[in-house]
Amino acid sequence: MSTYGSFPGSRPRRLRTTPAMRRMVAETRLHPSDLILPAFVREGISEPIAISAMPGVVQHTRDTLRKAAAEAVEAGVAGIMLFGVPADENKDARGTAGTEPDGILQLAIRDVKAEVGDDLVIMSDLCLDEYTDHGHCGVLDEHGRVDNDATLERYAEMAQVQADAGVHVVGPSGMMDGQVGVIRDALDETGHEDVTILAYTAKYSSAFYGPFREAVASSLQGDRKSYQQDPANARESLRELALDLEEGADMVMVKPAGPYLDILYRVAQAVDVPVSAYQISGEYAMIEAAAEKGWVDRDRAIMETLLGIKRAGADTILTYWATEVAQWLRRD
Repeated sequence: MSTYGSFPGSRPRRLRTTPAMRRMVAETRLHPSDLILPAFVREGISEPIAISAMPGVVQHTRDTLRKAAAEAVEAGVAGIMLFGVPADENKDARGTAGTEPDGILQLAIRDVKAEVGDDLVIMSDLCLDEYTDHGHCGVLDEHGRVDNDATLERYAEMAQVQADAGVHVVGPSGMMDGQVGVIRDALDETGHEDVTILAYTAKYSSAFYGPFREAVASSLQGDRKSYQQDPANARESLRELALDLEEGADMVMVKPAGPYLDILYRVAQAVDVPVSAYQISGEYAMIEAAAEKGWVDRDRAIMETLLGIKRAGADTILTYWATEVAQWLRRD
């Protein structure tokens, strides 16, 4: 009971009375420069191809990718993460298309660089899964298992060709042991000391990757549980974090975002480097599907999830809504 008047004496609702009041006291704010746009570019197509499981997202042609990059710059988005989708006939067991200087991802990097220069941070997925005919993130040994150390050799080659193409940031996403150190050495030894590494530090084996498999025309056979993290584990992510930082990661990532906000919070509290979170395809698809059914308010749900990710500690968020949300924020 308050000694200064009738109960209750504390009224937090005073700070929620009007939109202007709520804006003034908001503890978490989103800005366009917090956002990174993941984008897919497919080899050999003349028109964008809609991704059925991700309404509003497409596999770009090289020309439409350039347009998307320019729109992202105009909206104030910080960066673009590029994923190459080779023609099926160009996939093989070693993911050769991923290390060809004129492979689709390297061409896309050059295209975006020519379109927007340094006005957008150009990032590239550094992984073999899009390019292998078995769909795994590395090369396989004679028993059909992903060979960690042989895969690292391929990652070193990928890092070099992506850097040669002009990328600002490489994003090793394969969860191979030692990948950050090998990539850092490969970049430094080839005169690319300024290329940044965004380490996919805590990448969990998740059911929410389903729509992404369509987006990259995945040829995956089996699953990735032997190298992606087990959803049951939290402390393990901090071990991965320590190793990535020791090996030279400039930035770190948690993926997926929404189901792993506790991991994101732990990582953000533990480091003094920028932290990213990837709001992945399944997270996107759930909101779009529920909104299409009229079950949720689409725009509010998008903003609420992004604020939650930011509040948990993300400095930047990879989201397929990046350009759209950045446009909303600029209007506000």
